[in-house]
Amino acid sequence: MAFWWVNHKQTRDLEVRGGYLWSPFRNANGAFNQTYENMTLVRPGDLVFSFANGKIGAIGQVTEAASASPKPTEFGKAGDAWANEGWLVSAYFTPVPKPLRPTEHAATIAPLLPDRYSPIRPNGQGNQSCYLASVSDALGHLRLELLGIETTPVFASRYRVQDPEHDASLLDDLDQIEHDRSISDTQRLQLAKARIGQGLFRKRVLLEDPRCKVTGIEDERLLVASHIKPWRDSTNPERLNGANGIMLSPHVDALFDKHLLTFEDDGQIRVHTALPRDVLDRWCIQPDRSVERFRPEQRRFLAHHRKCFAQRLG
Repeated sequence: MAFWWVNHKQTRDLEVRGGYLWSPFRNANGAFNQTYENMTLVRPGDLVFSFANGKIGAIGQVTEAASASPKPTEFGKAGDAWANEGWLVSAYFTPVPKPLRPTEHAATIAPLLPDRYSPIRPNGQGNQSCYLASVSDALGHLRLELLGIETTPVFASRYRVQDPEHDASLLDDLDQIEHDRSISDTQRLQLAKARIGQGLFRKRVLLEDPRCKVTGIEDERLLVASHIKPWRDSTNPERLNGANGIMLSPHVDALFDKHLLTFEDDGQIRVHTALPRDVLDRWCIQPDRSVERFRPEQRRFLAHHRKCFAQRLG
């Protein structure tokens, strides 16, 4: 296990909530940047200290090594200066029990800072030219102590992964992605991850809908990022579009995926007449209730889902 420090004031909330780190490959002028290259060196299990607004407020554990990825659209204007391609690292973040301001412990921290590519200056203030920095074990353990964390945290994986050995359609889709030479390697990787419920698609959906629409469950480990417009009917851009997603509890996802349950734009639930009432009762689904209104960008995908629902009715 290695220790890392990320300076991400502009994108901190998006990355911590979304469970990822993202950086371009190089500087805007094309120059090599070691703190971006560090993204390729992290490994699952490594710990990352999240620094923004003068304090360490969260700590993350890497769940997936770096892969090439498009820049998250959620960055908006904050990412205007960065290229559209870069490195994506998945990490599970959790708030620290006691946020740490390095300026208040500068004398203790300074002797342990790296000589090159240090994330902060000796006075404890952030180094804006540094994104992701490697820190020594000594500094890492000191950080944990100052943060009030007595033992090394171990976080459960937040991702639900289907078993491809028992899903023939999944295998077929992954095989088609692998052999589709009309798309880039970057897009091929992201499409494959999206198909098994991981990667950038899931993160984009979580940023918009962090809980199940129907049950209200917020534990991301228990939620499925479901495509509203089915995978087989979507274009490649639609398959990675966060607006084409909805977070659902697994039992609700099963109904939604089979078009036994759908939604109106205003959130009204519609249930297929073929679905036995005792199923709804056992799963505590009230067919006459409404959920939160859907965003405008989701509605065209939802219209397609309702069309499939209607065809099933017919």
